[in-house]
Amino acid sequence: MRVAAILLAAGAGRRYSATTASPVAKQYLTLGDRPIIRHAADALVPHVDLLQPVGDAASLAEALAGLDVLPAVPGGATRQDSVRAGLEALDRLPVAERPDIVLIHDGARPYVPAEVTQGVIAALARHPGAIPAVPVADTIKRGRDGVIAGTVPRDDLYRAQTPQGFRFALLRDLHRGAATTDATDDAALLEAAGHDVALVAGAEDNIKLTYEEDLVRLERLIGPTLLPRTGIGYDVHAFAENRPLILCGITVPHDRGLAGHSDADVGIHALCDAIYGALAEGDIGRHFPPSQNEWKDADSARFLVHAGERIRARGGMLVNADVTLICERPKIGPHSEAMRQRLADLLQVGIDRISVKATTSERLGFTGREEGIACTASATVLVP
Repeated sequence: MRVAAILLAAGAGRRYSATTASPVAKQYLTLGDRPIIRHAADALVPHVDLLQPVGDAASLAEALAGLDVLPAVPGGATRQDSVRAGLEALDRLPVAERPDIVLIHDGARPYVPAEVTQGVIAALARHPGAIPAVPVADTIKRGRDGVIAGTVPRDDLYRAQTPQGFRFALLRDLHRGAATTDATDDAALLEAAGHDVALVAGAEDNIKLTYEEDLVRLERLIGPTLLPRTGIGYDVHAFAENRPLILCGITVPHDRGLAGHSDADVGIHALCDAIYGALAEGDIGRHFPPSQNEWKDADSARFLVHAGERIRARGGMLVNADVTLICERPKIGPHSEAMRQRLADLLQVGIDRISVKATTSERLGFTGREEGIACTASATVLVP
């Protein structure tokens, strides 16, 4: 049998947009490294001879670039109109190229296990239509005015999924003669005409992106696996006269500053080394060599911005950072919240991911003699 698939991408996704205010139609959101609809198309391609997209031609051309698909056709005002547009496009092909069976798939349903599609196609050898479905496991309540109005028996209830499969000529003719224009799936047309539609095993992970929480689930299924990596940083600078004391991006009132090629922000330097270490990208000196005059008296905030950019460039995220300043004076506590906020802003993360604290060395060593300030830092990142 010659198999075609109609990939529906004309919907506006109003329920999703209403909860997220996203300016991008949900089927074109990026999931992993590709648009959601590209994942849907890639799931279908191994099983079909023809792929007919329905929706905006320019958007589809960009999302499906490199795939062997038929030219996109515009969708209609309803899902049923869009399916009919795809069917008519397939019917305009030369007779020898028209499909025997057709699959109808939602472009916002990107994770389709191969066995689901194979099961639908196999069932069409015995039935004029077949859909994947999952038995309803939860107790179903009917509600009215915010209270329970009754319990619906869940025996023999199923949640319908796509791709749904049909004999092409039958579905085409049913669409042409349909008395309704608001069928929510194509199996309803066969049901109304008295044709059997087989139920085949669907999959719980065959999720249609409808609400924001669906995207979180899909990211877990399709997104890259992120592994935790931790880095440790350490830095020390001696006190110097006639310099401001910059710690964790904040100017702290004190009678001396710190000596160094840049602004000598010992907190940011240690944190940068921790991040670069977690990424296995060396240390701050590798990225900003003190031998280069470009970095003389430089604001160390630039270094931390770069470290944050390196995390994002690797497709990762900062889980948390912990900075410990070691000095007798000045007192860090009154400034720690401002330091946390500054570091969070530079790294583009929430303040709840940043810790800044201080300790003394009990008057021991160079910090105890107030000859300088040391800092340790740790950073945990998730990267593919």
